[in-house]
Amino acid sequence: MEVRPGFKQSEVGVIPEQWDVKPLREVLAKGRLGGNYANGEGETEFPLMKMGNIGRGHFQLTKVQFVSQGTTPSAEHRLARGDILFNTRNTLDLVGKVAIWRDELPTAYYNSNLLRLEFNPEFICSSEYANLFLNTEDAVARLRALATGTTSVAAIYTRDLLGLPIVVPPSSEQRAIAAALCDVTSLLGGLDRLIAKKRDIKQAAMQQLLTGQTRLPEFQGGWASIPFGQVAQPRRERVDPRSSGIEHFCVELEHIASSSGQLIGHTSAGAQSSIKSVFSAGDVLFGKLRAYLRKHWRATRAGVCSTEIWVLAPSRRLITTEFLFQVVKTDNFIEAASNSYGTHMPRSDWSIVKNFELSLPPLPEQAAISAVLSDMDAELQMLELRRDKTCALKQAMMQELLTGRTRLV
Repeated sequence: MEVRPGFKQSEVGVIPEQWDVKPLREVLAKGRLGGNYANGEGETEFPLMKMGNIGRGHFQLTKVQFVSQGTTPSAEHRLARGDILFNTRNTLDLVGKVAIWRDELPTAYYNSNLLRLEFNPEFICSSEYANLFLNTEDAVARLRALATGTTSVAAIYTRDLLGLPIVVPPSSEQRAIAAALCDVTSLLGGLDRLIAKKRDIKQAAMQQLLTGQTRLPEFQGGWASIPFGQVAQPRRERVDPRSSGIEHFCVELEHIASSSGQLIGHTSAGAQSSIKSVFSAGDVLFGKLRAYLRKHWRATRAGVCSTEIWVLAPSRRLITTEFLFQVVKTDNFIEAASNSYGTHMPRSDWSIVKNFELSLPPLPEQAAISAVLSDMDAELQMLELRRDKTCALKQAMMQELLTGRTRLV
């Protein structure tokens, strides 16, 4: 393949002539594993970062464990801003994740499944650049190829990691690339915080409006208390696409986005499909399995779906489809649906769900409440779409900047 002027072929592809490719062992000053500390959920003054806290390029702090009481971790395992952590052990898909520490917590340490990579500033002057490069598609694929072990327990050994090729631009370009991409990362972080805030506001509004604690100004009068099974019933109709000879619009659990209530895909149920549940436009769908109770969709058309999805048909004289859709998203309803049966894959128990006590306003007030909450949903969806587009922009920028196709210096 012809290489355009100013570029050269390397083991990682075409790069600018002024750039180098070196094995990790040549650009690494030191690699240090964390400590093998006893730990648990009991909070102490020593938060401990583990493999579950490493995301692709960032730390995830939704679940943090702590060094056990009575143990003081070594100072050499304390994280400092800009530290690059490499996940040496995990599942086959997740081993080799790399993240940069940005002082997400005032103090934190890391455990023995994580390797801190300290780079020689003569070659890698920016830890932000290192984090970005090690999270490119090419680097992730190469790291995955180094993994050995089973699907559930895999490892990347230091001796193999040290041969990983690292693209080394001049220091000035490393800093420029990092600065440009960090600006986009900051924008993404701001959007994440705004989305989280809007979700919290929406949850609070649902709690107030759907229970009658807060009333819209134009409505007065009491609400009825009705068992859920009187306002909605699960459809029992099934179809076997293998014998019907008809292609059906089909929704599976993976096609429903968690929490947002958005349909993110569908398939066609045909000759190779199993038995499906039937739904109509205006039905409300949500996952039966306890792990998928926050997957819900208000059907905008008829179709079929997995039998692991409840299909709820609203009683139109008592409840609007949109009000029912908002109800099944509330924490109180999900708590009731969490009372399940089965041990391998626990499922919601309709005999419990149908007795969930629902506070029900008249239909006009239902429509008004639903309109307020739907507007909030729409705002959230717009923000999430903006975040997705920004994320795609970042990926495109990474591909351009980290390969030298677009130069900043």
